[in-house]
Amino acid sequence: MASERFAVTAGPGPEPGAVVVSLTGELDHDTADTLRHALEERTGAVRILVDCEKLSFCDSTGLNVLLRARLRALEEGGRLELAGLRPPVSRMFEITGARTVFRVYENVAEALTDRRAGG
Repeated sequence: MASERFAVTAGPGPEPGAVVVSLTGELDHDTADTLRHALEERTGAVRILVDCEKLSFCDSTGLNVLLRARLRALEEGGRLELAGLRPPVSRMFEITGARTVFRVYENVAEALTDRRAGG
């Protein structure tokens, strides 16, 4: 799914039931529905890894979409994790305290090799 300022792509993760969702551009009030719909399509995934390496901006609307998707994943016995937070996006997560809620990896490669990821 894509707009001019924001795109979401998804592919299978390294283990059964896992998916990697990659974000590109600016996640804000105008583009959050694109992410919301993409995450809703992944309902039931055991592990959703959100790759934020190409995400240049995230406002409170985008943050709320991620927080709600994380709660939904937990309710379904899964998890939602983040990788590759760039400084402007990372700062938003730090200021709001949301960084402590998510398991955050430096990059997708680190996340995919994390042996703790199973729990």
